Amino acid sequence: MLSLMKLPRVFTINQVPKVFHEDSIISGYRHPRSSATDCILSLFQLTNETLNIWTHFLPTWYFLWKLVTVVLIQTAWQDSFTWPLLVFLLSCCIYPLASSCAHTFSSMSARARHICFFFDYGALSFYSLGSAITYSAYVFPDKWVNSFFHRCYVPIAVLNTVICTSVACYSRYGETMYFTEFPECQSPKFSKYLRVVAFAYPYLFDNIPLFYRVFLCVGEGCTDNDTNILHYNHIALALLTGFLFATHLPERLAPGSFDYIGHSHQLFHVCGILGTHFQMKAIEQDMVTRRPWLLEQSIPNTFTNSLGAALFCVVVNFTIIILYSLPLLSFELPAK
Repeated sequence: MLSLMKLPRVFTINQVPKVFHEDSIISGYRHPRSSATDCILSLFQLTNETLNIWTHFLPTWYFLWKLVTVVLIQTAWQDSFTWPLLVFLLSCCIYPLASSCAHTFSSMSARARHICFFFDYGALSFYSLGSAITYSAYVFPDKWVNSFFHRCYVPIAVLNTVICTSVACYSRYGETMYFTEFPECQSPKFSKYLRVVAFAYPYLFDNIPLFYRVFLCVGEGCTDNDTNILHYNHIALALLTGFLFATHLPERLAPGSFDYIGHSHQLFHVCGILGTHFQMKAIEQDMVTRRPWLLEQSIPNTFTNSLGAALFCVVVNFTIIILYSLPLLSFELPAK
């Protein structure tokens, strides 16, 4: 069937506008004015985006299966203690799906590329909030449960989500009616630094209770149980994910050699998904083993601090994305 189709041709870095360039990726670019059909067909040919798409699209179905399992088998809607896990699993479905869609359709135009990745950033910041909500519910060390920091933790995470989405969207913007110069076109390196900070900050904040629990806490109330090894695995993979995103290794060492297979963004996707898998396993194990104690001692899981917080952030993130997208919809960005 595919042999009867005419697959879109691919281009080198010198044949596409600057806005589509990726560091140290020389070839495998799709046409910068691809149709939606061309974008979908490119899923079945080898380009520099193909593995970026599939490494997030396939795991989406795994996390969706986990979400359906929780809803149908654990009857999450009837048990408020499970609501934070529900939010987390929903975020685990949304962020890889948004990423795979962004990588699929980002070659339709410069304008489409920006808007696609706005949604990608919003989904990642929502995943950060999902992590924070479950950490508050199940992962906090015994010593910190019901503390002042614990009570402020989710509201601060909500604020961080809004800041993360705003800064990440700002980081890749071109010229618009709101501002005259944005970093993506004028200073790509500064744009990258902004994105690193935008996502590193909420990650570090979300993990304060976990880092304290597994690295610093000593003595009674430290929640030293078998789940910690899963948390170690997640932390190691998360740090590796951040390292790959920030350094563009290995393609920086041999530009052009990893254009199709093995470049940092593909490895970043794989490590991110594996990290999320270990994170999910650790959260589920903490939820089960600590449930009796948490039900008695911890802050109750309510609609406000779980599903309500998630819904609020979805609305706010969507609003932010619309505000950044409207100027792009009014005119086409120049192809630089």
